Amino acid sequence: MDLSVITAVDENSPLRGRVHPGDTLLSINGHDVEDVLDYRYYSYDARLTLRIRVSDGRERTLRIRKEEGEDLGLEFADTLMDEARSCRNHCVFCFVDQLPRGLRRTLYFKDDDARLSFLTGSYITLTNLSEREIDRLCALRVSPIRVSVHATDPELRMKLLGNPKAAPILPLLQRLADAEIEMECQIVCCPGLNDGAALRQTMKDLAALYPAVNSVSVVPVGLTKHRKNLYPLTPFDTDRARKTIADVEKFASECLEKYGSRIFFCADELYLKAGLTLPEELYYEGYPQLENGVGLLRLLREEFLFALDDVTGEAGDGAAFSIATGCAAAETLRELLEKAKEKCPRIEGRVYAIVNDFFGHSVDVAGLVTGGDLIAQLRGKELGTRLLIPQTMLRHGEGVFLDDVTLEDVRDALGVPVIPVAQDGGELLAAMLNSPQTNGN
Repeated sequence: MDLSVITAVDENSPLRGRVHPGDTLLSINGHDVEDVLDYRYYSYDARLTLRIRVSDGRERTLRIRKEEGEDLGLEFADTLMDEARSCRNHCVFCFVDQLPRGLRRTLYFKDDDARLSFLTGSYITLTNLSEREIDRLCALRVSPIRVSVHATDPELRMKLLGNPKAAPILPLLQRLADAEIEMECQIVCCPGLNDGAALRQTMKDLAALYPAVNSVSVVPVGLTKHRKNLYPLTPFDTDRARKTIADVEKFASECLEKYGSRIFFCADELYLKAGLTLPEELYYEGYPQLENGVGLLRLLREEFLFALDDVTGEAGDGAAFSIATGCAAAETLRELLEKAKEKCPRIEGRVYAIVNDFFGHSVDVAGLVTGGDLIAQLRGKELGTRLLIPQTMLRHGEGVFLDDVTLEDVRDALGVPVIPVAQDGGELLAAMLNSPQTNGN
């Protein structure tokens, strides 16, 4: 099937009634539309000339006027209007390579697509871009792009990516910076490989590209128990986590003085492994790396306490409930629950930390908790009238866990409604209070 075929036309689209599902968008203002980047960029102007191929094969020319920047309101057979590009690397820390067999096929697909970086915020290595594609990114000024750097030393980066053909990253980042493209970067930090002196050099190199490189997250490598025949990696222990945080915070302080921004931020997980308190809210400078787990728990706490200020002591229905989460966030949720109980005595709940038997006990984030582990560890426990879980445990937009266990499966096995809660402190408080805005299954 042609992935650029129009499948729906929004009711508010300026093309409503002039194009129909089954038609194909060929060009805008004389520019061929190869994928979503072309579609987004060339459709920005107020006056457009479109070339359309209708479902019977004939071609038509349409001229429209609209507001500058107004979306055309078209949906296509695929979001990218093209096949997603897969990763050519064999990263020593790749999480996909650490998945057990038997999961749904889509979980094993490794994407490394600049278009997905722009649309969905996924990180890319830039190693599979041709010269033409780099030129197009620069010409279209596709921004922001999220880049997996890991190390700026060429030899070390090739080793980390498992790709001897990976071109040096700094010249490419400079080209994007010269094109005024904003970049958010990440460093997956592996003890003994790209921490210590290597990390300090990488930070120095990336800071020189500020403000084009406007933020960088330092994330500890995630290791599952399914690493047979893979590169031997060492997990972060308390001492190494503290040393890495010290390196990052020291250099970030220098950047703050020099550039007005810290630029570099450690993921929450690194602070938890180090046994250190998370920085205060102002430290995070508006949370530019939130989706990479940087400041996630701090923001949740601030949102929760802000929402708690607006409730009265009589709030809550008195019905007992339970919360299940990963081990990393459990202590934070227990703290928030206690603060809610102090103000609202009618609240009666408990928090369960789910140990990750599926991926291995070193994996402690909520987003990787499976339905099977929930059932096995909560069966027979006091759960009250409802079980709250983070929405991140579920596949986006669906009620399915990573192991294909459904919300209904968990509900039936445990005998209580299971309520996914968004990563938002206000939503969490509302769910604890059993507010009408929360719904069970």
